[in-house]
Amino acid sequence: MKRSTILILVLFLTACSGGRQSPPSNIDNACAMKSARSSWFKDLRKVERKWGVPDYVILATIHQESKFVSKARTPLKYMLGVIPMGRHSSAYGYAQAIDGTWDWYRNATGNRSAKRHKFRDAVNFMGWYMNESNKRLGISKNDAYKQYLAYHQGHTGFKRGSYRSKTWLTNIASKVQTRANMYKEQLASCSRW
Repeated sequence: MKRSTILILVLFLTACSGGRQSPPSNIDNACAMKSARSSWFKDLRKVERKWGVPDYVILATIHQESKFVSKARTPLKYMLGVIPMGRHSSAYGYAQAIDGTWDWYRNATGNRSAKRHKFRDAVNFMGWYMNESNKRLGISKNDAYKQYLAYHQGHTGFKRGSYRSKTWLTNIASKVQTRANMYKEQLASCSRW
């Protein structure tokens, strides 16, 4: 095959993929992710400097929300089990941010061009949101458990304590905290930046 034909084929396949980046192969190991996606950790370092939220808290939240799938969406709802009726929510991207919260972030930060499927934008959003949770609710930026509850329920839901009657949600928040602790230990053992 000629080089030009190969180049056209590669460009075509790239265009067909929609720019989707697959998750790292080992999302249970922060050091392996750092090795595979070094640019992600540069983005996380910027977020930590700007918003004060540790990388391990954000990584654990992304793991729970999207498993590092850039264009993750909630499942479709079906009527009579076969007729698609839309999605469960507008949550999208790495951070699974819903439309209204994403718009709030873009307006509050002036980052109007931010995209939920771009890692850099998603982690900046999460840092901003968790900083807001710290300011509005007094939640430590290191507390992955409470940060996740506020992230999932929203600030008003967290303030009302709506999570208290949702054992399934507090169990998930506990898993997020456990994973954050694991990522923190892993990152301390591999070379830092």
